[in-house]
Amino acid sequence: MSWQDEQFQKLREADSEESVAIDTVNVAVLDPSETSGPKALPDILPPVELFDLDLLPDSLRAWIEDVAERLQCPADYSAVAAMVLLGGIVGRKIGIRPKRHDDWLVIPNLWGAVIGRPGLMKTPALQEPLRIVRQFETDAKSKFDSAQQGHKSKAIVAELEGKQLKKTLDKAIRDGKDLSGILRKLENLEEPEPIRRRHIVNDTTVEMLGELLKQNPNGLTLFRDELTGFLKSLDKEGREGARAFYLESWNGDGRFTYDRIGRGTIDIPAAIVSIIGAIQPGPLGEYLRHQAAGGAGDDGLIQRFQLIVWPDCPTTWRNVDRIPDGVAKQRAYEVYERLDRMNAVELAAQRDENDSISFLRFDSDAQDQFDEWREKLEIGLRSGNEHPTIESHLAKYRSLIPSLALLIHLADDPGGGAVTAIALDKAIRWGQYLESHARRIYGSVAQRSVVAASNLAGKIRDGSLPPEFTLREIYRHGWTGLSERSEAFAAVEVLLDHDWISESRVESGTKPKTVFRVNTQVYENQA
Repeated sequence: MSWQDEQFQKLREADSEESVAIDTVNVAVLDPSETSGPKALPDILPPVELFDLDLLPDSLRAWIEDVAERLQCPADYSAVAAMVLLGGIVGRKIGIRPKRHDDWLVIPNLWGAVIGRPGLMKTPALQEPLRIVRQFETDAKSKFDSAQQGHKSKAIVAELEGKQLKKTLDKAIRDGKDLSGILRKLENLEEPEPIRRRHIVNDTTVEMLGELLKQNPNGLTLFRDELTGFLKSLDKEGREGARAFYLESWNGDGRFTYDRIGRGTIDIPAAIVSIIGAIQPGPLGEYLRHQAAGGAGDDGLIQRFQLIVWPDCPTTWRNVDRIPDGVAKQRAYEVYERLDRMNAVELAAQRDENDSISFLRFDSDAQDQFDEWREKLEIGLRSGNEHPTIESHLAKYRSLIPSLALLIHLADDPGGGAVTAIALDKAIRWGQYLESHARRIYGSVAQRSVVAASNLAGKIRDGSLPPEFTLREIYRHGWTGLSERSEAFAAVEVLLDHDWISESRVESGTKPKTVFRVNTQVYENQA
């Protein structure tokens, strides 16, 4: 057991804070008035790459740039949503075989999440791309309503004709006549009910989602404005089936079968769901920490969110009040509309005899480039230098890069054909950009002591804690990242090391207790 684990064990076994003497390192008690001042705390977040609008398909760049400028929010947010929705529209219509000869097939299905504090315009940024796809939903609903009305009229006529045919059938049976002609007429009377085309779902059970996928085998996109609730719901006892379903639906190339009392067997021939949503840093960090502490999440659910970004908060703002760029938005709309009614045959796609999904391959230059990129990826994954969580995340880039290359190619080249090196180069640069964000996200969990110290420093600054406090006074409030003894202890250790606080023991009844005093210069610097 490590030294720090021994300290944590002491804290867990203590009946009360007052009976615990925290014997940490042999540090002399500091008088806050004698210290030279608090040292700067370590950076909480690793740096991330800025989003380059050139990563987008040329046909979508001006639109996303206009959205980001008008909302004064990071372009990352709308860009991620645009690419996830692009993958949702393409769905199973066409895939890519990333090898020159092999039959390995990648369906360009993507999961994305945008991270940021409240007030950073995450939801409005996501809503802009969603508006285009929701327009498809509105149009499909109008067609469905019309078709349903016509179906009702036909059903009335069919019911009357059916009654007459049954009388005729009854007479034919009594007379011993041939029944085949009458039976065929009865069968032909059955009018299939119209199916409503869907693109977006928000809050649904997996059983209902399965029914919708039976009607929409090309796939659906799940939008959750707040992803925390969705992720936590999949961790609940009894929700193992739902979790398994979403894991299967990420690949987009498999079937899924439910057997439920009452509903019977639900057979989904094509389980494919895209996901896009937003989440705040605090809840995400808490979710990831609990996963790591409890050993949950080894199935790679969170790593399937390949397009997950946590950009820096903008430090400037200006009022932009202008009419949206209608030309840019119309061009983007036409891209999504074209891909929504895309025909793989018109794109010079190939398809094996026993495979229902058509596919493209890389052209010669792009293939050489992809092979070189993948060789570096695979060697890196086998080096043993990465944390298992990062390793699992980066392993998903095997399918991410081909998926992005295919989507960029389809968006910018209506003629289709082999995926070009230009599209692949953008996809590889997407990967570099996304990797920096992944390292920030998982790194924030690995450096939880620094995160906890930053949270505690904030509570000291805003007066939530008095100038003299005990460990219990920290964790009893249930603050994010400081709600457990171990978290409070880790935060105190960092602040002690950086002269924000000093530690001393005071007599309290029969046993001493440990008290932490804030360096007076913390308040002076704040003033």
